[in-house]
Amino acid sequence: MSGNTATLTIGDKAIELPTKSGSVGPTVVDIAPLYKHTGMFTYDPGFTSTASCESQITYIDGDEGVLLYRGYPIEQLAEHGDFLETCYLLLYGELPTAAQKADFDYRVTRHTMVHEQMARFFQGFRRDAHPMAVMVASVGALSAFYHDSTDISDPHQRMISSMRLIAKMPTLAAMAYKYTIGQPFVYPQNNLDYPSNFLRMCFSVPCEDYKPNPILARALDRIFILHADHEQNASTSTVRLAGSSGANPFACIAAGIACLWGPAHGGANEAALKMLQEIGTVDRIPQYIAKAKDKNDPFRLMGFGHRVYKNYDPRAKIMQRTTHEVLNELGHKDDPLLEVALELERIALHDEYFIEKKLYPNIDFYSGITLKAMGFPTSMFTVLFALARTVGWIAQWKEMIEDPSQKIGRPRQLYTGAARRDYVSPAQRR
Repeated sequence: MSGNTATLTIGDKAIELPTKSGSVGPTVVDIAPLYKHTGMFTYDPGFTSTASCESQITYIDGDEGVLLYRGYPIEQLAEHGDFLETCYLLLYGELPTAAQKADFDYRVTRHTMVHEQMARFFQGFRRDAHPMAVMVASVGALSAFYHDSTDISDPHQRMISSMRLIAKMPTLAAMAYKYTIGQPFVYPQNNLDYPSNFLRMCFSVPCEDYKPNPILARALDRIFILHADHEQNASTSTVRLAGSSGANPFACIAAGIACLWGPAHGGANEAALKMLQEIGTVDRIPQYIAKAKDKNDPFRLMGFGHRVYKNYDPRAKIMQRTTHEVLNELGHKDDPLLEVALELERIALHDEYFIEKKLYPNIDFYSGITLKAMGFPTSMFTVLFALARTVGWIAQWKEMIEDPSQKIGRPRQLYTGAARRDYVSPAQRR
């Protein structure tokens, strides 16, 4: 590679491919002309070495453990800001002024109610339906209730649908939770902040007064910030791919939720919690460490390592402190799960096996314990992930729609099936 081009040699033929550089991060080779000049495609299962788009939203340096939203370190946003401020940043590119923040908070708060007929829509689900199944269906159904904001060519309608999704996702998530436990739906309350409102919709009942705990609300708000966006992960790529066809935003976000439901993506914190419960006590850790190191043992330590981060997940440091705050507030500071988690973390940061393989604790390692302490069942963990990630999906979808170079997603393949063959009648087949 030299200058602004890279030379690719195939046999005795050399072709020049343009390169592109971002504001930070690695340079990319533009392979768009490859097929035209060579008749060949690239092969990259999982797209691990492929930049599918140009984006200004989120930057990750996995080797250094860096996560930036619009250039701002995730640590600073989680420490000093709140979730709705982060939403504004992801959507519009800059942190809001005081007046812009007040206006944005006001608009989100007053879009939190959902159409009353949605309650009847929920009644069609089995009482034991998984909350994520309910979320996929109910978010997709928003396009039937709010068809006045599905024209993606209209910037005003794109703005309205974006606000509606950010505002209504907590209401739908709380409704999904209430439905699965057989309690009545709780309407949102405009005098509460975003996380407090959600906690109230989840845990209050009509027969008692409910006052949200500010420590828990702040912890939940921080969890939302940490999960708000994460570059071109599987669910975000799904939203972009669905959106590239011109699908309405509600359908695109429903597609993202469906992808997030996969245990390899959004279900990782639930898997980490189940692993800690399986280990049970600190004295059992050595045998599980031995199992993890045994190549012939299928056991894996969940909550360690990351597809992108080859260093300590910056979100995990914030989440660890948040976990302590929640457990101390709720009187669970001697929680055996936390003791197991902390000892596993200590081992991972000092054991040569983990260091060599760069298996550092990630955010899922701590978030499951925190959500469990707050009272959420494991079936709701991925729902909360979807709630937080909605703004990232919307920002990515909006950026894609407004990108004049964007085309409908159409990956190619390496075909390994049968070559051409002719049809024969059933009687002639052997």
